[in-house]
Amino acid sequence: MAHRSARSSSRRQRQEVAAEAARIIATEGQRSYLAAKQKAAERLGAASRGGLPTNAEIERALKEWQHLYGGPEHAERLRAMRLAALEAMDFLEPFQPRLVGPVLEGTADEYSRVCLHLFSEDPDAVVHFLMEHGIDFEQERRRIRWHDGDYREVDVLVVEAGEQTVEMTLMIGRDAVHPPPSPIDGNAVRRIGRADLRALIDQG
Repeated sequence: MAHRSARSSSRRQRQEVAAEAARIIATEGQRSYLAAKQKAAERLGAASRGGLPTNAEIERALKEWQHLYGGPEHAERLRAMRLAALEAMDFLEPFQPRLVGPVLEGTADEYSRVCLHLFSEDPDAVVHFLMEHGIDFEQERRRIRWHDGDYREVDVLVVEAGEQTVEMTLMIGRDAVHPPPSPIDGNAVRRIGRADLRALIDQG
């Protein structure tokens, strides 16, 4: 009986921390789920008691938070970001763009970027393409987990497009067609092309 009560208490704590972490992500611009859950646990005095919620639990709590508190403003923002993503994908069509991340999953907020995966055999092709079209960009390097379990350094190009920030991760090489693991649940990251994005926008 005591064991069952302890499990119930631990589950309740995880839910409370997940809900607070979701609120932190939605309202404070925190991008890291790990940092959000640690901050939430500290605020709730739960840092040393039981396990913390998984990223997937925080993702579910974030969707619930946005459903309850986001209202029409969240829906309008998400639609605007998806339309911006579609416009960028049309422009970047030579690189088979795929939408990933919060804008696809419906968890995007005012701090989110439009995240795209671009594919090319030539690591400089996208850079040359943007320069030829007179588009200013910033370049970042990021370490991500690859589909085979190893970690790789990838180039990320960031463009300010009107009210949206578009982040383009360069997926170089033939094996880049295999989706990398999602940092949320470890499964292959979900990504969609232009046709599926249009259908998603039409669904509202």
